[in-house]
Amino acid sequence: MHSTISAKGWVVIPIELRKKYNLREGSRVVLVDYGGVLAIVPAMPKPIESARGMLKGGRSLLHALKEEKKREREREK
Repeated sequence: MHSTISAKGWVVIPIELRKKYNLREGSRVVLVDYGGVLAIVPAMPKPIESARGMLKGGRSLLHALKEEKKREREREK
């Protein structure tokens, strides 16, 4: 798919892609330069809230560190 940049720097995103990525008037996007490749990425509305809980389920690192320290002290005895 191709698009043309206007004199004001505007780029029209084709309707198929706007529908696919749920982009509407006022939607925010991020322009990412991958060293020779320019990508238009839909912005996450609340990135921190969206990521919250992604890594939930396992033991906490602090708990594992405390257990390792305890085993280390026992080996030293």
